[in-house]
Amino acid sequence: MVTKSVPSPKFVAYERVSTARQGRSGLGLEAQRRAIDSFADARSAILLARFTEIESGKRDDRPELEKALTLAKLTGATLVIAKLDRLSRNAAFLLTLQGSGVKFLACDMPEANDLTVGIMALVAQQEREAISRRTQEALAAAKARGIRLGNPNGAAALRRAGQGGVALRAAVSDNADAFARSLAPVIDDIRKNGHHSLRAIARELNARGIQTRRGRCWHVSTVQNLLGRIERLRHTRRHTN
Repeated sequence: MVTKSVPSPKFVAYERVSTARQGRSGLGLEAQRRAIDSFADARSAILLARFTEIESGKRDDRPELEKALTLAKLTGATLVIAKLDRLSRNAAFLLTLQGSGVKFLACDMPEANDLTVGIMALVAQQEREAISRRTQEALAAAKARGIRLGNPNGAAALRRAGQGGVALRAAVSDNADAFARSLAPVIDDIRKNGHHSLRAIARELNARGIQTRRGRCWHVSTVQNLLGRIERLRHTRRHTN
């Protein structure tokens, strides 16, 4: 009697890292990869590919997720993520996953199914709308009390502020430094993959869906400024350690 061998399951891994929180995340990229690899090994699965989304939580487009879903459809593979509850409030992700028709598994919640994801998506969408509504109501109430919202003069107001603007300028600089530190590992990875010119780095950052601190696309000048700030931060760290 000939016994038919059971084919190994096929997995496509999808990982997500937010640039703003990468360093503080309780489940960073390496932890996600370990969880997915262990999950695949325990099931003797073949890991066909790994897609990593480096994104801002405010963005709804997920090009790497689309690539992962397309490959899963073409190969009949199952999409695997490390931690579903980390994405349970992300309506765009959940709705995309639900509508794809692709089989999926979450390492932390392998019993989750289409119904689970559908309910999570509805809850996430309601929370998102509620937060937006509360924000608009708070801004309207502040405006009604005579509070001026925003700074229409931008940098010009800082220049006129003189000594009074020292604290504000320091805060702006600290925010820029924090942003540069969060992108330093991404820049290192881009260079490790052979992209060294300013134009090539800008192209890679844009391809990965990473925006500038002002939410815009990268250009040679903005990459140059970023690299200069990263180098200055590293130089300062070397001389203070």
